[in-house]
Amino acid sequence: MDSSRSSLENALASHGLRVRGGWLPAPSDVLPDLPDGRAPAVVWMVGQVGSAVWASFAGSVFAGDGLPDPMDRWSKSIGNAMAQACGGTALYPSDGPPWYPFQQWAARAEPVQTSRLMLQIHPQHGLWHACRFALLLPAVAPQDAAQLVIPMASALDICARCDGQPCLQACPVGAFTGTSYRVDDCAAHLHQPQGVACMQGGCLARRACPVGVDNRYKPEHAAFHMAAFADRRSASLASRQS
Repeated sequence: MDSSRSSLENALASHGLRVRGGWLPAPSDVLPDLPDGRAPAVVWMVGQVGSAVWASFAGSVFAGDGLPDPMDRWSKSIGNAMAQACGGTALYPSDGPPWYPFQQWAARAEPVQTSRLMLQIHPQHGLWHACRFALLLPAVAPQDAAQLVIPMASALDICARCDGQPCLQACPVGAFTGTSYRVDDCAAHLHQPQGVACMQGGCLARRACPVGVDNRYKPEHAAFHMAAFADRRSASLASRQS
């Protein structure tokens, strides 16, 4: 398979995925070698904007097989196949421990910043985007070399320019302080009757962000992620109490 960005984009489009930018590894980056023993020449970040992935994922065998982590497994089925076709390696946010620094990698590929909700905010996509995997490949197509530059993040804090910062006012339990996230308060709320609105339509604080509102996740997409988060926190709490 041709490993140029345009070819990758074409292969990803049917899954609702896209290349979210790329970067050139430095010697200080801790990355695995490629299958042939070479060091990767380029890292492409692959992810989604809005609910473009939902139709593909919801129609896949992973969505309905009842096994844990269906979207992670769906992502790996795509990423591993693409990596094999290109002679590369795919890495995932769920790999670990140790965990790969995906948020730092994303900031090397796109002009994202850390929002008041501790999620990465994009100037156009807002909070409605995600990285699903990184593709480590052996070569950079000549036409792609010029795109592999450090993204110019806005000199101004996106959230600081937001009038009133409604995200911080929207959480029913005040789980977000602007500099931290009280995850246990959030998770406990989701298991109460008052948490139905968050569980069914997605985090109220996230939905209050005025940036990129056209990319908000569909209710069924948002509900899927909220249920997965609530289940993980319940399992974590149970393990701590045992």
